[in-house]
Amino acid sequence: MFVEHVFELVEIFSYLEVRGLTKQYQKAKQYLLSGYYTQINFKLRQPKEKGIYSFRINKQFRAFGIIREREMRIFEINNHQ
Repeated sequence: MFVEHVFELVEIFSYLEVRGLTKQYQKAKQYLLSGYYTQINFKLRQPKEKGIYSFRINKQFRAFGIIREREMRIFEINNHQ
């Protein structure tokens, strides 16, 4: 699986800004686009039939999205603790 583009909902940026995660998110996004999946713990979530992927922003927050035609669309940032 290779991701060429990452798109976010508008609300995602305000969520990141309020929590001071913008720089960490941008770094994780660059790892994703560069193919360094192990650095961000990129994986397919259960149930696999839904096709939802996640990657780690930092120890506390994860980004969730769906991949279609090499584009990942981020729809949620979540506190997974």
